[in-house]
Amino acid sequence: MKTLIGGTVAVVLGIIGLVVWFIPFWELIKGAVPVMLLLGGGLAIYLGFDEIKDGWNKKDTTFDTPANNESEKYKQEIDELKKEIENLKSEKIEK
Repeated sequence: MKTLIGGTVAVVLGIIGLVVWFIPFWELIKGAVPVMLLLGGGLAIYLGFDEIKDGWNKKDTTFDTPANNESEKYKQEIDELKKEIENLKSEKIEK
């Protein structure tokens, strides 16, 4: 309840202040907008340049041929192990 009363008082005082000091308020806004645009634009330029710089330093993440050769080697090894398992199963059945 205290928050509601405090908020209502703040809104009423804000409206009265805008009516009484409208011209100084408008001058403050006219002075603050260019500064905000300069700071926001500078931040955007900095972040854009930083992103481009990160792109230059990024290492190539593509897979090279040795990794592909290793995968073929492992596939062959798996096939050989499957054959051994089948041979062991057949020997066990024969006994």
